[in-house]
Amino acid sequence: MHNYSELITRCTSFTLTTLSEVYERTTTALQTSGATRLVKTLQMIQLQKAIMTIGMFSMFEAMLQDELKCRDGFKEAKIILKENNCSDLCEKFIDLELSINILKHGKGKSYSALIAKNGGTLKNYIKELNVENYEEGDVSEINTLIDVDDNFVNYCSEIILQVAEVIRKSNPVVNL
Repeated sequence: MHNYSELITRCTSFTLTTLSEVYERTTTALQTSGATRLVKTLQMIQLQKAIMTIGMFSMFEAMLQDELKCRDGFKEAKIILKENNCSDLCEKFIDLELSINILKHGKGKSYSALIAKNGGTLKNYIKELNVENYEEGDVSEINTLIDVDDNFVNYCSEIILQVAEVIRKSNPVVNL
């Protein structure tokens, strides 16, 4: 298999482009019809982005465990990042891990940890508990504590790519 990080970059681009095309067609149709199916399509697009982000990050964890031959791929990745003086990247990776846990589990330890850090490197994507919507009147919004827009999905892909590059440089036989 080709490098996971390269494939996930291509997959992200392909999926976001395809979803964007469906979004454009749907919003155009909404100009003349307020059909429920059109609103559901917009929400489906947002849900697909959340599912994709959770999946890409979870698969990266599996790849890390397999390639680094360890039980906790994220823990091992953070150690490698710190050993290679990549503390800023490590912090982004930690915040991303917390945000993915929030998407999977909702309010809990990860949400509290990210809120305690004032959102850390992802403060623009965190929804506060007492806030109803990210954007008033957005019919595509789904009920999550993380705003999973195209920028967030791309950010997730970019951080995976950067982490994989550091690990590959540290251990050239690793295929991430």
